[in-house]
Amino acid sequence: MSKSTSKSITLKEVAEAAGVSVSTASRALSGKAEAYRISSATEQSVRDAAKRLQFSPSLLARSLRSQQTKLLGVVLPNVANPFFAAIAREITLSAEADGYSVLLTDSQENSETEARLVEQLQARQIEGLVVCPVGMEEAHLCQLARQKLPLVLIDRGFDNRELVTVTSDHQSGARAAMNELLEAGHRTIGILQGMPETLPNRERLSGVKESLESCGLDFDFSLIAGHHFDEASGYHAALHLLSTRPEITALFAFSNQNALGALRAASELGRAIPDDLSLIAFDDFPFAAYLAAPLTSVSQDVSQLGQVAARLLLEQIRSSVPPQQKQYRIPVQLIRRSSITKIG
Repeated sequence: MSKSTSKSITLKEVAEAAGVSVSTASRALSGKAEAYRISSATEQSVRDAAKRLQFSPSLLARSLRSQQTKLLGVVLPNVANPFFAAIAREITLSAEADGYSVLLTDSQENSETEARLVEQLQARQIEGLVVCPVGMEEAHLCQLARQKLPLVLIDRGFDNRELVTVTSDHQSGARAAMNELLEAGHRTIGILQGMPETLPNRERLSGVKESLESCGLDFDFSLIAGHHFDEASGYHAALHLLSTRPEITALFAFSNQNALGALRAASELGRAIPDDLSLIAFDDFPFAAYLAAPLTSVSQDVSQLGQVAARLLLEQIRSSVPPQQKQYRIPVQLIRRSSITKIG
């Protein structure tokens, strides 16, 4: 169905397609079926009709809303992660300062859960949405943009440059981290990556490659390991690299959690930080300064990430148009501590 056709679909047409009243269709799509004793079969029939006709929860919200709800939706992949918890806090503070409340949800790094949460938030008649996407699935988010729901992606994004995205300057941060190790004399550097398909990971790898090439060094894929930004991935990746490539003199962890896992692996293998192994990480959580070997880190400006995302969302709500500039890069900063030793 074309975009122009999907925009013309009304709640009444959905109700007719499902063989129910408009009020029943409205309640079923608003998540109020149980409260109004609407059977699960009827609720599913309404949802199937809405999906078939491409009538989304955001269209329902606009058809029902006679005044502002002052609600914003936020979907993050792991609210227990200190990085995302800090982002949520900044968005919430900015929103509340403008008279809005935030509905915070956790997609648990699952794209299907993310899509379901987005649908549920739309049914709550949110006025705008901030999402940190999982993986590379963007169809449901592009659909939101076409439906004119104010939307901002944060931290992770896509190659689609039409979606408003706020992220750190991952590439320059990774270059700075690698340059720090290279200037200290390190030439065999293990990379503990996060989720390979995500924007931050891809851009950090690009920064690593640029830094190596500027020194005339090859980008050795065998020195890359890991599949997630958590401690377990950092531990197993570091254990693998240090066991199979004992000539490695430094590790670059793509997150502080990866670095924590690497610290355990290094300890088990008898590699002391920084005497026997140098370590640098992306992110700069408060604990980084209080480790036995305070961790040299690339610090992301989490406050700016959250505040800029909230500002762009609220501006879209007020003006009803997306900003002309779609891509926003927040500068990062290298914080030097004592986890790197010069060699050679």
